[in-house]
Amino acid sequence: MSETTHTPPEPLAPVATGVPGLDEILAGGYAANRLHLIEGRPGSGKTTLGLQFLLDGVRRSETGLYITLSETKQELLAVAATHGWSLDGLVLYELIPPELSLDPKQQQSLLYASDLELGETVRMVLAEVERRRPKRVVFDSLSEIRLLSQGSLRYRRQVLALKHFFLQLGCTVLMLDDLTSEQDDLNLHSISHGVLRLEQFALPYGAERRRLRVIKMRGTAFSGGFHDLTIERGGVVVRPRLIAAQHRRSFSGSDAEPVSSGVPGLDALLGGGLDRGTATLILGPSGAGKSSLTLRYVVSALERGEAALIVTFDETRHILLKRAAGMGMNLEPAIAARQLRVAQVDPAEMSPGELTDLLRQAVERDRVGMVVLDSLSGYQNAMPEEQYLLLQMHEILTYLNQQGVVTLLVLAQHGLVGPMMTPVDLTYLSDTILLLRFFEAGGRIRRALSVLKKRTGGHEDSIREYRIDARGVRVGQPLTEFQGVLTGVPTYSGPPEALLEGRGDNGR
Repeated sequence: MSETTHTPPEPLAPVATGVPGLDEILAGGYAANRLHLIEGRPGSGKTTLGLQFLLDGVRRSETGLYITLSETKQELLAVAATHGWSLDGLVLYELIPPELSLDPKQQQSLLYASDLELGETVRMVLAEVERRRPKRVVFDSLSEIRLLSQGSLRYRRQVLALKHFFLQLGCTVLMLDDLTSEQDDLNLHSISHGVLRLEQFALPYGAERRRLRVIKMRGTAFSGGFHDLTIERGGVVVRPRLIAAQHRRSFSGSDAEPVSSGVPGLDALLGGGLDRGTATLILGPSGAGKSSLTLRYVVSALERGEAALIVTFDETRHILLKRAAGMGMNLEPAIAARQLRVAQVDPAEMSPGELTDLLRQAVERDRVGMVVLDSLSGYQNAMPEEQYLLLQMHEILTYLNQQGVVTLLVLAQHGLVGPMMTPVDLTYLSDTILLLRFFEAGGRIRRALSVLKKRTGGHEDSIREYRIDARGVRVGQPLTEFQGVLTGVPTYSGPPEALLEGRGDNGR
């Protein structure tokens, strides 16, 4: 016997999902002429995702058919209205099985047989698809077929029959399922070309969160793991999980000039300034001036003509701008010119995926050269699990560094003087660590700063005093006459003029 040679068909181009962010996760979209299972509990966003798929087809002049067994046409129109959509151009087929119809002519009078009920329902579906010949189909939902089947075997066979019928007509199909039976749901995974699961869960405080995971997509290098999902006016938006390795670029900071703060004493402490493509962690107690130092770097970047982004978790936008103005830094013109963006984030409302999406837009669309995250304590509240916070911060910082961005991270320590504690250890992720401290001298509270680490070059190992007032940030000479500054209660043996005074400009 001679062997038959089977030539595999040419793969079709992916079909766009119509959902922002989802095409990126699926490496282009749904597989054409295949059946995909979209599963999730009620309220997770399945219906909205299905409508977006069909509306994208309408924009591409492709016929779309929405078969609904669980929702009425009026309910679907109401969903569309909340998003500002018009469903003109879509075919909405409201399927009412004979056994559920209120029409006496459609009801059985003598026999109530599940075989007849299921068979009639499937025939009605096949007849409508045969008549419309759609390119895109959404079937909502499989739970009704499951209940009519009254058994796993018959249910699987009916879904297989529907699958083969759809594919013979060249349809790309989304079948929605509300997870009413876990055992049957696993059976469907083997039938489906792709499986997407939508989840909704509530935190102890704050808004509920939604996320999406691609369980399978045959022949596709999809992005695995959980991806944050939100339902907004306009539909479902998916925020792909940030994978820094997928966003490498040929950036080399070896030839770039160090980034100056505009304060000579601070630049000298850092060996000339910060390097591009690095992350700097600014540590210190509350009120030590961490945010003020970051503003000094932002203003210097704006003066060089660079764009910058400030993400503030702890301060309102109004207070940040007022505080900057009090130090002689007027940020309003840069904001009006779209050179500076100040994003005020509520940790109880924004998911980690939304934050990474915000950063990616700033870098890839607005071409920002400096990013400030103030503070990581607020970000930690948005992601309470410390181990996952570290993993996500690793991806964020690697991504920003690869793009040549100067990243400033603010982290408040517990305590004011003496021993300090940090809520999360990010020192190993940071290229530079700038430590701020209060100390007592001459009956006054003063501030000191030092550089504990700088991976990309040399730096001073001295401790310098600094002041923040209406004239901005001033840094003095090394505190050589002090011992124990970092403990908060040092001993001093030098002359008074070695310290910064209110009117002096020593070391500026």
